[in-house]
Amino acid sequence: MALQGSASLPSARLAELGLTLPPVAAPVAAYVPAVRVGDLVYSSGQLPTVAGQLVASGKVGAEVSVETAAECARTAVLNGLAAVSEQAGGIDEIERIVRLVIFVASTPDFTGQPQVGNGASTVIGEIFGDAGRHARSAVGVSVLPLDAPVEVEVVAQLRSRPSVQPA
Repeated sequence: MALQGSASLPSARLAELGLTLPPVAAPVAAYVPAVRVGDLVYSSGQLPTVAGQLVASGKVGAEVSVETAAECARTAVLNGLAAVSEQAGGIDEIERIVRLVIFVASTPDFTGQPQVGNGASTVIGEIFGDAGRHARSAVGVSVLPLDAPVEVEVVAQLRSRPSVQPA
């Protein structure tokens, strides 16, 4: 797929949206933020942190509203996108977003995980357009690290670059 005008580049869309990718946060345990395998990059689970601090904590359906949780999913997916971009060599090297997994720490009776996940999916669509259409799971769990309400994983496919063969 050839790149078209700069307006179609994810970096240009980020700028138009007034967004910047955050610095990649140091892991809180024994893992790396993202791993590249072939033309795919898999992020580790990313929390909704800004400058190293959770933007909210608690369970969705109790201490955290659906709207706040959706904003947390948006923040977490931007953190995931930063980790993926670092492995890719920049956001413009991402061909498409393949899959998102959104974990939602929620009360046992809460069933709005898909609406929480839309916070992540919507911003991915805004940044990547059709290349942001992805498979997704939104899963309710009892607790997440640091009592975060949301954790997001990203899988992205990188652009294929022709290799240069010596003459």
